[in-house]
Amino acid sequence: MTRFKFEISATDCNARTGVIKMQRGDIRTPAFMPVGTAGTVKAMTVESVLETGADIILGNTYHLMLRPTAERIHNFGGLHQFMNWQKPILTDSGGYQVMSLAKLRKMTEEGVAFQSHIDGSKHMLSPERSSEIQRLLGSDIVMAFDECTPFPATEAEAAKSMELSMRWAKRSRDGFDSGQEHAGRSALFGIQQGSMFKCLRQQSTENLLDIGFDGYAIGGLAVGEGQEIMFNTLDYATPMLPEDKPRYLMGVGKPDDIIGAVLRGVDMFDCVLPTRSARTGQAFTSRGPINMKNARHKDDTRPIDENCSCQTCRDYSRGYLNHLIRCDEILGPMLMSIHNITFYQNLMQGLRDAISAGVVQKFAADFLAKYRGGDVPEIKA
Repeated sequence: MTRFKFEISATDCNARTGVIKMQRGDIRTPAFMPVGTAGTVKAMTVESVLETGADIILGNTYHLMLRPTAERIHNFGGLHQFMNWQKPILTDSGGYQVMSLAKLRKMTEEGVAFQSHIDGSKHMLSPERSSEIQRLLGSDIVMAFDECTPFPATEAEAAKSMELSMRWAKRSRDGFDSGQEHAGRSALFGIQQGSMFKCLRQQSTENLLDIGFDGYAIGGLAVGEGQEIMFNTLDYATPMLPEDKPRYLMGVGKPDDIIGAVLRGVDMFDCVLPTRSARTGQAFTSRGPINMKNARHKDDTRPIDENCSCQTCRDYSRGYLNHLIRCDEILGPMLMSIHNITFYQNLMQGLRDAISAGVVQKFAADFLAKYRGGDVPEIKA
């Protein structure tokens, strides 16, 4: 069976649609990966995630390293068996936690010494250890270990961070290749860094191409810089990456972020936003996000989105969801998560269809005009 193959079936301006073929299944691109940090997409069963149309999910190396441990998951037959998800899994490398847990870590050339946010225990995460953990998990797409450069950063700070990430990228490549059985089944992605500096992004790309990877991620964005700066960076950063390899924008994002990135040639996305928003009562709709806690939904018999056919919209009213959320019932976040992930997967299918038909610019304009138009109140007879 094919270990990893990326086929582009259609392009429209800079947008592309195609498929990543892997042993555990095909990943249709542009693709959105629901985030399963601790071996679960929060508040969702595997069956409900599958029903949304997701082809791949994301797991978190750092969190799974701490509990239940990669070794324990390996004894269960790997993450796929452990959580009963049989489609592809991408695992991040722990590099984002290098930034987000800055107060709990010490970084050296060797790697990052973490103090667990759970119990204070000490752990060392290096490129080699990250590769080993992802191998034990049985990841289908392995990410190189890097430092996610914080924003803002001076050019000197960004250069130092990027150069360290490139040295770690080579060690990640070597660590991945040393696990021959895993390397023969999985794919390894490198991560472009360089903050908002074009020359550093170019230097990073050249380093990654010299090492050689199956796919390439764009890192160091969606870290507080704002959409305009992110899009400006993607305008030059994305075309630097090979056209015949998947391009993955890490940690993105809002629906309009995803659309803008697809129009700039990005193929893969992940974000906690749809499930995290669901747990706070926010639902995504074709007319923009709405807060289901608001009292105006109490007597509303409509579904969240009349254009959605997910289980939540088929079977439950806004009034019922408002009740569940205001009562802190567990079913509320569950039903909201099903809807939000379905909304994201429907967006990706719409983008794929529009690219194939050569109308992606019109699709994007029409979608965003409606999405930014706001929710329509219920009309009482």
